[in-house]
Amino acid sequence: MRARTERHGDELIARRHLPAASGRVWAAFTSPASIAAFWGGSHASVPPDSVTVDLRPGGEFALDTRAPDGRTGRLRFVYVSIDPPRELVFDEPVTGLRTTVTLRPASHGTELTVHQRKLPPELRSEQAADGLASILDALAVHLRHHDDGDPSAPSNPA
Repeated sequence: MRARTERHGDELIARRHLPAASGRVWAAFTSPASIAAFWGGSHASVPPDSVTVDLRPGGEFALDTRAPDGRTGRLRFVYVSIDPPRELVFDEPVTGLRTTVTLRPASHGTELTVHQRKLPPELRSEQAADGLASILDALAVHLRHHDDGDPSAPSNPA
């Protein structure tokens, strides 16, 4: 199963069923090692030592990306609200992009929705939608193959 995306003006919504309990998905979104493992999707890699997480409203998380052609970039986000293990909301301060990550327990895992609002014009494209989908698909692969240290939330088959 692949992530599904839909675009509406300056909004992008992606949905994906994940083969893990909500606690494991939450850990993946808040652990530097896990963020590094999936955040680049199929379009970039993320050096694990570049990821920082200060998980609190007003705290930041940041990471470096490296494209296959060698281009690098630094992404920085500020947490707006944190409701474990259900919802994370964070902003990208330079563009004003707001991302809401919602986790809902579902049969054999978790339903994940990523809703991005206030997309800058350069992210209102099919390429950006594909990029977000590939990140969620990489997350699913990561969850199938790695234990994020939450033994109370075992993986479920897809």
